[in-house]
Amino acid sequence: MTRIDFMQGNTACAEGALAAGCRFFGGYPITPSTEVAEHMAAKLPKIGGVFIQMEDEIAGIASVIGASWTGARAMTATSGPGFSLMMENIGFAVMTETPCVLVNIQRGGPSTGQPTMSAQADMLQCRFGSHGDYSIIALSPASVQEMFELTVHAFNLADRFRVPTFLMADEIIGHMRERIEIPDSVPREERKILTKGTPPFRADEDMIPGFPQFGKGYGVHVTGLTHDERGYPCATSPSLHEDLVKRLVEKVESARHEIADYRVTNPDAEVVFITYGSPARTVAQVLHDNPDKRIGHLRFRVVWPFPEKALDEFPDAKVFLVPEQNLGQMAREIQRHTCIPVVPLPRFGGALHTPAELEKAMEAWR
Repeated sequence: MTRIDFMQGNTACAEGALAAGCRFFGGYPITPSTEVAEHMAAKLPKIGGVFIQMEDEIAGIASVIGASWTGARAMTATSGPGFSLMMENIGFAVMTETPCVLVNIQRGGPSTGQPTMSAQADMLQCRFGSHGDYSIIALSPASVQEMFELTVHAFNLADRFRVPTFLMADEIIGHMRERIEIPDSVPREERKILTKGTPPFRADEDMIPGFPQFGKGYGVHVTGLTHDERGYPCATSPSLHEDLVKRLVEKVESARHEIADYRVTNPDAEVVFITYGSPARTVAQVLHDNPDKRIGHLRFRVVWPFPEKALDEFPDAKVFLVPEQNLGQMAREIQRHTCIPVVPLPRFGGALHTPAELEKAMEAWR
């Protein structure tokens, strides 16, 4: 039976993780994500899970990687400064193909910045913040309900593709409270298990190896060095390194259209807003206030890998308006994939765009 509740976004995220089968949380409290850790600390021990407050965010993500290799669904939650500290180990998780979920409740930066104010300025960091070439998956909720649903989805994507998966929320969504429906059960996609006798990093046709869980009799060497199918370091072979890195990228990028998740409103519109996260709520208000105007709205729920084919949903578009709580990070990505004018509408400092501001920008293109 579905449970109806009135819940904060960060709590809904934690509830989604628990429903998805997360049984390990390792992290360090940081505003505005701390409520995720608080809820997991209260709930996990009661259901046989483990919560560990580590000495810092570097240790937090390291513990999550280790827990994942024992077969547990594992996660952490953080914000800007902590996210920066995690970057080296995020690269390690990519290279070792470790499924895990990282929640970033974004706040104003750089540095300590605005601990209690909202931002979306880590969108490029989650994609490119660690060194080297790689691909990840990142989702962006726009409601408390989606904090629950997309957290569940993040765990399934992480296990399916053996890749770190990010829930890139913001302080507004993390701290707002809304009605939420929590189902009795949620879909769960299990990790593909490695066939005994198969080298632990030999990929199948989908470019994803089976998972050799620690404690199940597999002999596996896990290293961030360039490695062969056995997991053994081989860091001086150009061809081996090229094949490995291309596979790590292509296993995600080749499925980009399958991973894509977005919402389309008024596909015949000429003026189209493109959003993700909390700015989508202001655009929804603009559409509500202007029912007689054909205003398009494309809302991304999955931001990385970038779903460029979503832009084709608006064949009559003359302009894409992109309100973001940053200086135009995703607007630049959109510009790479279209010849239609893309107009960044940056807003930062913690405040959302107002409907009047977006209506003014819209009228300038009518």
